[in-house]
Amino acid sequence: MLRRSSALLPVHARVMLVLSLLCVSLALKARELPVQTTATAANSSDTAAHPVLVELFTSEGCSSCPPADEMIRKLDELQPIPGARLIVLSEHVTYWDQDGWKDPNSQAALTDRQAAYESALKEPSSYTPQIIVDGTEQIHIDYPQQQMTDIFEKAAAAAKVPVRIGEVTVASGSPAVLRAHIETEVNSEKHGGDVYVAVALDRVESQVLKGENGGKHLVHVAVVQQLTKVGKLPKGKSFSQDVQLKLVPGTDPKNVRLVAFVQESGPGTVLGAAQRKPTV
Repeated sequence: MLRRSSALLPVHARVMLVLSLLCVSLALKARELPVQTTATAANSSDTAAHPVLVELFTSEGCSSCPPADEMIRKLDELQPIPGARLIVLSEHVTYWDQDGWKDPNSQAALTDRQAAYESALKEPSSYTPQIIVDGTEQIHIDYPQQQMTDIFEKAAAAAKVPVRIGEVTVASGSPAVLRAHIETEVNSEKHGGDVYVAVALDRVESQVLKGENGGKHLVHVAVVQQLTKVGKLPKGKSFSQDVQLKLVPGTDPKNVRLVAFVQESGPGTVLGAAQRKPTV
């Protein structure tokens, strides 16, 4: 039996207050670090900032999800953890689609991914919104500021396998085809992992007509269109492979980001991640 929404229903204003305090509290630390340029933030294949994968499982049919969507948008935009690059993904699940509004971004594969997480994390059932950091830690959006900060900083401090994405290009056609080269350094961690690539839309806006969010205008970032396992990274080995992905018809290449990450099977710990936008 799926748990339909989080037992904690935070108030939007409280969420934004926590985010504001998080950013202010880290401002002095940020002054001591190199400024992250727009280009660096958009293309985090460089390893100067420590990547942290932040996955939000959400739905347009869930009334407690919009504050979480906004939180992920702010984390993506403000990057409030000094020395870290928060790589966010919004993964829309399907189990709200029967309650008055079918989320146009929902995918059964993402529902299955969340279910696999619940098994690995020993959660009794799936719920939204759910935020998972680097495959192992969970954040509720009404957590105290310091608790959120501690989780993000712990993830940023963890050893990672450097992941790089070469130039991302999109060849026009029907459908358009995205091409990139994914590579890692030698995996010196204790375990191997699976290599994934995600094509996500930078920004999606939706006018919800029915259901729990009926009448609301919602904004999402890093909305996953496709998530594909492209290979494996064994212990003591490196990975290097060209990838080619067909985009959903009508997708604007300027609104796309490519995320690559390595994750222990389970799903388990994220061993490394990178993000890059196409050259258009």
